[in-house]
Amino acid sequence: MERQIIIPYGQESLAASIHYPTTANQEGRCKGRSPLVVICHGFVGSRIGVDRLFVNTARELAAKGYLAVRFDYLGCGESTGTYGDEGVDSMIAQTRAVLDYALGIGDIDPTRVTLLGHSLGGMIALLTAVRDRRVKNLVLWAAVGYPFGDIVKITGRQVYDQAIGQGSADYLGYELTPVFFNSLGNFQPLQEALKFSGDVLVIHGTSDDDIPADYAFLYQKVFWMRSEGSCDKEIIFQANHTFSSGESRKQLLQTTLSWLGRLQTTQSDWQHWMI
Repeated sequence: MERQIIIPYGQESLAASIHYPTTANQEGRCKGRSPLVVICHGFVGSRIGVDRLFVNTARELAAKGYLAVRFDYLGCGESTGTYGDEGVDSMIAQTRAVLDYALGIGDIDPTRVTLLGHSLGGMIALLTAVRDRRVKNLVLWAAVGYPFGDIVKITGRQVYDQAIGQGSADYLGYELTPVFFNSLGNFQPLQEALKFSGDVLVIHGTSDDDIPADYAFLYQKVFWMRSEGSCDKEIIFQANHTFSSGESRKQLLQTTLSWLGRLQTTQSDWQHWMI
């Protein structure tokens, strides 16, 4: 079952879609409770995703017993507000508001809460996880590593210069402001990654022209430096930034679902051993 909802956020509204699990969890200490996955879309994106990436992902997750929530950041998709007026801090707060709502709508297993983020949404997912202990696992798809440089490369330097000089600049119909651009320079996700103690899956495509595949190796190296938590990496040959080909998307979803399934099995085995 799927349901379209509105999540209040201050004076604004976040549009979201909930995908309820079609199978019940029968393992571990939280039998009957569902693991939660919240999907964070990327720069000027939406909860649908390019070529329905997030719709298909959420449906696959629900079929495997997860409660999946995908949502639009302010000013994107069907949410209210203006995207370019918001900074990174606001997007982190929006993600936490969605977590608040999702954790209160049903029987959620609090030990299996995952943020899945793509591109800029990958960075937001990571920064949110560092600040919110409810997040136990991270899945990063083609995640931004150097936010200011990466996004300015995508928009073009002239858009940034116009935003700084004139107070706003148009990019694909979105009015980007200095608040947005300046906030990108205030965060270093590769450094903050050391603060997250949960398990991580990093996936990137070799034909990504927007965010370099090298970032996957950098992220894995940083995550391996932690005293807690594991990190697995998957490089998908010839996959572009949005994993748009049939073969690359199939590999993306299979890898993600298999990894989440292994985490569930490992956790269940550990709990049985403790008992």
